[in-house]
Amino acid sequence: MGVTRRTVLQAATVTGVAGSVGLGRTAFAAAATAASAPGDVVGKVTVGYQGWFACAGDGAPINGWWHWARNWGQTPSVSNSAIVAWPDSRDYPTTYRTAFGNLGNGQPAALFSSYDQSTVDVHFRWMKQYGIDTAALQRFNPTGGEGPTRDAMAGKVRSAAESQGVKFYVMYDVSDWTAMQTEIKADWTNKMRQHAGSSAYARQNGKPVVCVWGFGFNDGQRPFTPDAALDVVNWFKQQGCYVIGGVPTWWRTGDRDSRPGFSAVYHAFDMLSPWMVGRIGNVSDADNFYNVATVPDLAECAAWGIAYQPCVLPGAVGDRQRAHGDFMWRQFYNMGRAGVASVYISMFDEYNEGNQIAKTAESQVWVPTGSGLLALDEDGTACSSDYYLRLTGDGGRMLKGQIAVTAVRPTPPVTGGDTVPPTAPGNLRVTAVADTSVTLAWNASVDNVGVVGYRVRRFVGATATPVGTAAANATTFTVTGLIASTSYTFDVQALDAAGSVSAPSSQVMTTTSVGGSSSVNVALNRPVVAGSYTQSYAPGNAVDGNVNTYWESANSAFPQWLQVDLGSAIGVRRVVLTLPPAAAWATRSQTVSVQGSADGVSFGQLLGSAAYTFDPSSGNTATLSLPAGAAARHVRLVFTANTGWPAGQVAELRVFGAA
Repeated sequence: MGVTRRTVLQAATVTGVAGSVGLGRTAFAAAATAASAPGDVVGKVTVGYQGWFACAGDGAPINGWWHWARNWGQTPSVSNSAIVAWPDSRDYPTTYRTAFGNLGNGQPAALFSSYDQSTVDVHFRWMKQYGIDTAALQRFNPTGGEGPTRDAMAGKVRSAAESQGVKFYVMYDVSDWTAMQTEIKADWTNKMRQHAGSSAYARQNGKPVVCVWGFGFNDGQRPFTPDAALDVVNWFKQQGCYVIGGVPTWWRTGDRDSRPGFSAVYHAFDMLSPWMVGRIGNVSDADNFYNVATVPDLAECAAWGIAYQPCVLPGAVGDRQRAHGDFMWRQFYNMGRAGVASVYISMFDEYNEGNQIAKTAESQVWVPTGSGLLALDEDGTACSSDYYLRLTGDGGRMLKGQIAVTAVRPTPPVTGGDTVPPTAPGNLRVTAVADTSVTLAWNASVDNVGVVGYRVRRFVGATATPVGTAAANATTFTVTGLIASTSYTFDVQALDAAGSVSAPSSQVMTTTSVGGSSSVNVALNRPVVAGSYTQSYAPGNAVDGNVNTYWESANSAFPQWLQVDLGSAIGVRRVVLTLPPAAAWATRSQTVSVQGSADGVSFGQLLGSAAYTFDPSSGNTATLSLPAGAAARHVRLVFTANTGWPAGQVAELRVFGAA
């Protein structure tokens, strides 16, 4: 996809204030007639919310490492990264392993997926906790390949906003949207307008809020004419919407980053939010823009009865702009002394640009080694991972008159409260195994204030998913609802009252029993041969006890066979076959028969040919039940079809004897 507003050209340095340009007020039929009273955006702190991070295996239609990697089809790594700042992932219940080196503390480098509802819930819980009123959900051209994922994200944001008590609205970015003039109307009518019925959808002056970002920018990504832009603004107003314009920095003067001739468009909006990312990078820049942009912009908006929502940004981590919060606070102070009531924070989760306020790695201990990424302490001042959320909360209180307007930053980079996470649970072990459950035990964690509970996670490949929580005084937990004869991997994290999450315990792997009276897999680590195999997918992978390794026969050459020597003849009653559990292994059916032999030379039929379904959602496991009296030392599986791949495939071959 092309670049968006994140890379709009830097504004030229200015030293004077230009006056208003454009036609007289009577020329604008759709101009706002009066400034808005306080509502869900006026007098509020709004954050831009991208929600555009996905991971392989998260179920998102985009099906890849969306926005984490330059090549979405490959795992993020030092050479395949699209971010310039590393998130603090400790609060996320579900994370996904990357190919970056371990963090400085030795923990695996894992990232969140915005497609997980639990992630969006965490983000909106932070907004509520730190005094953020409203989230502007970014919506780019939804007609392409990203559309289904963005559609789903709107629903996830709605759910999180409703549950956490935060407002949200749709913010259309028209960048690179060729057929925008007609398609944006259809998208609102057919898809997004339904969300305006939510109790959490932002309303201003009794109207649902919509923002359109990008009209008038002087670049090739937004080549819309003033007439086309004005048509869209007026259409939304005719639909009964309160319309915000994300406009160029120099909208008022109509030059530099603004194309001329857009004054009518700008003045038609109910609220204006001029873009600032890339325009300022230090306190001196912020003070200059107070004089040349903020004060005259505010006066222009007041004269036209338009609400004003300027940007406040934390600064790019990678460019060392943040000055441990002084840069951002200076902007808040300048807004406060100018009398600005509403601000737009650029952005909440923009790890691609490094302008995020969401929790971020606080030191190299929490950054992947060898990545070259900076942490929040890049200038030598220690900052907690939530520092810019706290700073935003204090800035909002100042603009709302809850604290005095002050040039002295009131927010300490590190608070005096509980900022130390618990120690990792020790000596994780399995104490009991059944066919559908596993009982875990561990040594208690230690915290400077107190542990409030433990989170138990199960892994599918490198993806960790919570399966339950244990109380503060508990050091055992039984995971239920498992599948018989299936390998599982677990770890445990400790939680404290401040919301901090410990490093994970060591992982433990175990295999559930087969169920019934026979529970010993007699094929485990036994000699195994096959009619063929391809690449490194050798037959030994099928009996090594590791469900993530597998045997695969030569392709497109059925029939194929896989054979295990049990060491002595036994009554075989059950053969359990598994494939790797990762969701990337789509559901498939393999046609298999079972043969037996006493000497490994002459084989007889033990079970006729039949098709067996392997479904990742239920463990990717198939059980072949044999009739009584089926005895053999050598058990051979014969494969004649596979709907998922033209070869025989087995991750684990398990054989169980008669009771």
